Amino acid sequence: MSDDSTELSAALRAQLALDPLWDFALGLYAGHGVEAACLTLQDDAGLEVTELLWRCWLYRHALHAGAVPAALRDWQGTIITPLRRIRRDLKAEARTRPSVSTLRQRIKQAEQDAEQECLQRLENATLDGVITLYQYSLPRPPLEKVVPYGVQLQKKSHLFALATLESQLDPP
Repeated sequence: MSDDSTELSAALRAQLALDPLWDFALGLYAGHGVEAACLTLQDDAGLEVTELLWRCWLYRHALHAGAVPAALRDWQGTIITPLRRIRRDLKAEARTRPSVSTLRQRIKQAEQDAEQECLQRLENATLDGVITLYQYSLPRPPLEKVVPYGVQLQKKSHLFALATLESQLDPP
């Protein structure tokens, strides 16, 4: 990995624009084993799925980013996380109460809308140069090297989850 940050060149900006983050995220998340891998890394290692999918998108384009801006972390923590917690808390009761099941589905849709908004904000910040980017020389290092500082990958399940994600990341 290069230690030099890079301005987003017009060619790289165009390449990223041809691979919108939301479309990429939906495609990757639908891949074999990816949902379980993402949830393992979120629930067990503390890595938000939206940030993970964004970092995978960058990785696919041989890029790595520094820290996510505080405003985006705040969006994750104040909007997405509470919606997720409420949706999960309603799961058991939704099995026996149709009205709670309907409510849970609405909350699930709101959570997905919030995740989509977060990914759009991450993509905009990337394309607008708000986030410092680093370009890899090819071949890229293992995906585990792009996990943000502070996220602890200490279990085999974490490394297996990253390997699952990496296996689904074809170059654009």
